[in-house]
Amino acid sequence: MGQGAVRKLPRHKPGNEWRKTEGFRYRLRPSGFAVAGSRKDRAEGKGSTPPEGRSLQTQEHRAMNPDTELELFRSISCAAVLENIGRPWKLDPRESTRRALKYRRDEGEVLIVTHEGRGWWDPQSTARGDVFGLVQHLDPSLNFGHVRQILRPLVGIAPRFTPVERRRGGEGDTRSVAERWAARPRLRAGCPAWTYLLEERRLPPGVLALAAQQDAVRDGAYGSAWFAHRDNGAVTHVEIRGPNFKGSLRGGDKTLFRFKACEGQASRLVITEAPIDALSVAAREALRTNTLYVATGGGMGPLTIDVLTSACSVLSAIPGAVVESAVDANRAGDRYAERHCEIAWTAGLPFLRLRPPEGFDWNEVLKRERAI
Repeated sequence: MGQGAVRKLPRHKPGNEWRKTEGFRYRLRPSGFAVAGSRKDRAEGKGSTPPEGRSLQTQEHRAMNPDTELELFRSISCAAVLENIGRPWKLDPRESTRRALKYRRDEGEVLIVTHEGRGWWDPQSTARGDVFGLVQHLDPSLNFGHVRQILRPLVGIAPRFTPVERRRGGEGDTRSVAERWAARPRLRAGCPAWTYLLEERRLPPGVLALAAQQDAVRDGAYGSAWFAHRDNGAVTHVEIRGPNFKGSLRGGDKTLFRFKACEGQASRLVITEAPIDALSVAAREALRTNTLYVATGGGMGPLTIDVLTSACSVLSAIPGAVVESAVDANRAGDRYAERHCEIAWTAGLPFLRLRPPEGFDWNEVLKRERAI
């Protein structure tokens, strides 16, 4: 056989423990991740003839320049890793945007894929990184050699759920989030959003009137309410809640929804997940005058963390200031609360957990109380 020729692979025998998934094969370690080959084979110089069951793709990667191989691995989408390695994650299309794909697995497990698939972060911790870091985040026991072996079969594999395939109505609107916000009517008594928040969400008129005065909520389409996230007064993101819809405008960046119950500087910061929960806590507390109620929109991105950290830094200069986390009473909510606690303590502020009854959020509590 001439130099550079490739030997024909022997047919795979059923006894070998190989699996085939999405057009490629990989050997499973106990953790469920792919690891091919053995150190013993490499030490003895074996490999000129591919062992039975070992793929031609593996042989080609062995002969490849390591730098070239790493560049190929960097082209693998983090979304493809989540969809094909271990127990698969699933895309949450309603909570995803063009720039941030939200993937879910078990209850409370969320990862965000960003930078067109080249990056990821965990909204419930400080973990983030590239495709190599993602594999090790999913199985911390793996070393870099194992990671490379896992990634080889994924070269050229595209994720099944890309933003183009998951388009939603209104994506063709080229206006910015701030422009679309400005085009909606202000919240007012009797408008569809007011009626929805008053009758279905049980928010009292006094809270809605103050939210309208602060331009924190606007009348959205199809009877929905729009909630603004702002940074230095500018609208950066809009959450949408309605009788039959939960989502957000595309193209925005989550910062913080803010609702202030006082004229001057607040000495108490209450953090919730959803804007409706922030308004619900304010309603139950009869608008405590020393409090700023904020909502993160669920998991916190880097910009939300920066804005929240800045808010806590300002708050730390006020005597008697305190941070309270009023997120949902479930596994995900408790993880968010731990993150809020870290930010508060870093700023030198005392922290309290304002936890609703198990399995509830504060709007559900409010609705039950006002239904009596």
